[in-house]
Amino acid sequence: MNKSTWQKTLLPFFLLLIAAVCSSPLCAANPDSEADSEAEMKPYKQTIPGTEVKFEMVPIPGGEFLMGSPEDEADRSDDEGPQHKVKVEPFWMGKYEVTWDEYDIWSFNLDIQRRKLFRKKATEADKLADAVTRPTKPYTDMTFSMGHDKYPAICMTQLAARVYCEWLSAKTGQYYRLPTEAEWEYACRAGTSTAYSFGDDPADLEEYAWFYDNAGDIDEKYRQVGQKKPNPWGLYDMHGNVAEWCLDQYSEDFYQQFNKDEAAVFPINIATELYPRVVRGGSWDDDPDLLRSSARVGSSEDWKMQDPQIPQSIWYHTDAQHVGFRLVRPLTVPDEETRKKFSLDPVVPEVIE
Repeated sequence: MNKSTWQKTLLPFFLLLIAAVCSSPLCAANPDSEADSEAEMKPYKQTIPGTEVKFEMVPIPGGEFLMGSPEDEADRSDDEGPQHKVKVEPFWMGKYEVTWDEYDIWSFNLDIQRRKLFRKKATEADKLADAVTRPTKPYTDMTFSMGHDKYPAICMTQLAARVYCEWLSAKTGQYYRLPTEAEWEYACRAGTSTAYSFGDDPADLEEYAWFYDNAGDIDEKYRQVGQKKPNPWGLYDMHGNVAEWCLDQYSEDFYQQFNKDEAAVFPINIATELYPRVVRGGSWDDDPDLLRSSARVGSSEDWKMQDPQIPQSIWYHTDAQHVGFRLVRPLTVPDEETRKKFSLDPVVPEVIE
């Protein structure tokens, strides 16, 4: 059965299996990752099954915030307004950006190779994860010699980041996805209303972020995750290092539809076109204005300029050496209808053979 046929006939069943696995209390390897209410949520460290690689998640409390920037904020862009209230449900978020150590397990089948090497049988979770599509091999080193161990994974398309989350969900039995744009800004602000999570003065960025002045202009590369100060909720590199994919389609006037007096619940600009998609947070190659909590950027076809393949890969943005992603895990696992309504699960194009 080719992958196109698999998607049409077995994908819905596969997603139901993941949902069933995610709801099972037997799946969570770390007891701290289990919670039935916001009050029970704790930070936790999760080992990717079948490997020695770990990642950390931080609980983000639910609440309301004012999304966007005030008209008098320095360096503000028009696409950051008007400000509007948003209600956010509790979730966990990656303490750090997803690193190559984590990402390569999926992209290079390292988990499968490890099982073969140690002659271990695949678990039921392994079988579910093995059924998730994996990317074709990159035509070049996607780190571009900027660093690998503990460095953020970069150059992936939004689709690749989303499929990684699908694979990780199957692997761990816990539901992971990309954040919505609203969730990302809420977590970045961490209860603040200033331009950055530490205040309004970009002169303080040196303590919290890697950006053009201390990275791009020095040696033109990103840094290992977690080297700067975290935001008030314990998240590292929300400003700078690499910009981070969100689920949303980028639209300059998206905020104009919201009622200023009524909090929007789970606002998301559902992606229907390949470009542009939202990235947030700014990067090692950006000036301070793009590292502000409210700054928005859309992806571009120019991010594939160096890709020599015909057709160009659906997995790699060879010129997005400044873009990575971060995980989100909602406290309440969405049902199939909700996932479909908001296009939370990735759909791999039929061009895959």
